[in-house]
Amino acid sequence: MLQVCLNGRRTGADGAGVPLSPASLARSAAEAVAAGAAEIHVHPRTPCGRESLSPRAVGPALEAIRARVRVPVGMTTGAWAEPDPAARLERVRSWSVRPDFASVNWHEPGAGELAAQLLDLDIGVEAGIWSGTDGAARFAASPLGPRVLRVLAEVTDPDPATAEDSARSLLAELGTAHGRPVLLHGEEGGTWPVLRLAGRLGLATRIGLEDTLLLPDGERALSNAELVREALLQRGR
Repeated sequence: MLQVCLNGRRTGADGAGVPLSPASLARSAAEAVAAGAAEIHVHPRTPCGRESLSPRAVGPALEAIRARVRVPVGMTTGAWAEPDPAARLERVRSWSVRPDFASVNWHEPGAGELAAQLLDLDIGVEAGIWSGTDGAARFAASPLGPRVLRVLAEVTDPDPATAEDSARSLLAELGTAHGRPVLLHGEEGGTWPVLRLAGRLGLATRIGLEDTLLLPDGERALSNAELVREALLQRGR
């Protein structure tokens, strides 16, 4: 399975190809799905471009994307979008338009409570386990582990020479991952080595302008769809 991560924490300074508005997110999602993406991951924005978990940002983004594609749509709940754990829970409870799934970074404060809230609302949970954090250990001890949709194993090592080793170390830390499926991905310089490793291991992965702005040859990617097409070629290598 190949997920496309449309925008992440990128801004307009990262180039016109990064979708931020609901309309541009929907267009980019449709192009990426046509290119072969099976799921969408998005970071909703306010009209001024700030990441937000407010229903006024989440609803329009999800509705616009769903008007164009018929694949599962997920989103972030990263603490940078709402640092206060209690306020984050309130934001989630206030969503009138809900994603199919949401990623919860297990090393962040309040992760367990947030995941439980999402599950109570019948929203699937991607357990975000970042390399270089205590996320794997916390997830291993969590009673919610067997209930999550999948584990999102995120390799934060941006060095293409060492990212694959970092990925293998993270997978070893995860162990059986409560028996849940694992989606393995990297970021920046580590994106393509980790994606190829995921292909060799038969794991789901993701690609998109959130993770990298570059194609494997170092050329600037023009769109999420271009990254998806290249990722499908790279996974077999």
